[in-house]
Amino acid sequence: MKKRFSFFVKNKVGTRALTSRIRKKICPTPKRSQVWVETVIYTLIAFVMIGLVLTFAKPQIEKLQDKTLIDQSITMLKEIESTILNIGCSGNKRILELGIKKGELRIDGINDMIIFEMESRHTYSEPGEKIETEGNIFAFTETKGNVNIVNLTRDYSSAYNLQYDGENELEILSKSSVPYKLLLKNEGEDENNKIIINIIII
Repeated sequence: MKKRFSFFVKNKVGTRALTSRIRKKICPTPKRSQVWVETVIYTLIAFVMIGLVLTFAKPQIEKLQDKTLIDQSITMLKEIESTILNIGCSGNKRILELGIKKGELRIDGINDMIIFEMESRHTYSEPGEKIETEGNIFAFTETKGNVNIVNLTRDYSSAYNLQYDGENELEILSKSSVPYKLLLKNEGEDENNKIIINIIII
């Protein structure tokens, strides 16, 4: 009788232990559930905070990037100017490599100008006012909605006759992942004693 009772007690204890283990696996304790919920909440809060930071930081980053691009574009126009002014006598040639990451470069053979224009978050100059920067390059900013149209112009009409591929026409170079290679050649003087600079993409 004692053996049977002892066996019954052992079996009952074992069954309770097994049942307790199964319950723990199927139904986690409130403590573990609470930790899981808190983790999810903290993760969501972190995402919201990151989103808010990016909302305020992104426009400022874009402004700095555009300012850098405008400064680089002025340097590009100065390099073109230096090449034209120092190309030398008739028949001389020079090759320029230009990178355009944003905006467009216009070779205006009709008005004898080299123009760079781009949309910018950065307000480079007072909107509506034309200002002179470096190397006889003039900047003009026009505001359109949330962006600015920045125009940088170098006028050569007083002494040069600019041509694109032998013609007085307009050629537009848009942004590109690879640099442009331009060949500039002194073609002598025209009937108005202006130096003809012929520009070709090679």
